[in-house]
Amino acid sequence: MRSRISDFKLYGIVDLGYVEPKDVARVTADLVTGGVDLVQLRAKKLPIDQIVPLAEAMLPVTRAGQVPLVINDHPEIAAKLGAEGVHVGQDDQSVARARDVVGDACFVGKSTHSLSQAEAAVEEGADYIGFGPLFATGTKPDYVPIGLDDISEVHRRVQVPIFCIGGVNPQRLDQILAAGARRVVIVSAFLQAADIASEVRAVKARL
Repeated sequence: MRSRISDFKLYGIVDLGYVEPKDVARVTADLVTGGVDLVQLRAKKLPIDQIVPLAEAMLPVTRAGQVPLVINDHPEIAAKLGAEGVHVGQDDQSVARARDVVGDACFVGKSTHSLSQAEAAVEEGADYIGFGPLFATGTKPDYVPIGLDDISEVHRRVQVPIFCIGGVNPQRLDQILAAGARRVVIVSAFLQAADIASEVRAVKARL
């Protein structure tokens, strides 16, 4: 699975800031049906014992669709359930520590917010990086947007797959791609869509 990440273009996140726990499996199914290449479970405000059953509900859906499931922040959950990936932030544990927990079969991604952080994440051994937030975003209101200027440069400096994130939506997609992005993460534009699968399908076609 780690070797396949370079083939992935569209990353969806089931964020509990937008999705009720009871709707997690349904939303996951909509994202997978639409054609996302990766799905992440992000539940920043929930304790681990409440995150585990959500991941358990997602896993049969992602497995049926052959889409890797990524667990945000909690490598121990990824290891317990056999999820395909784990994602850590700048303020979370290191890539090496996460890999110690999940093993070599599971890929590890890391959030980065600057060129220097992107390069450092690669040195740590991240299998992919998130790069952003490009624009102000409701999911991470405390982060200062980094804009589009460094997208081409980060692709020149960093050889692992780079997923541009933060305020990415269909209306901004053309300018983000024109700035050099090859892969994107979309959160609220998918989760708040009237027809999630159709919205995903339309974006996937543009990538």
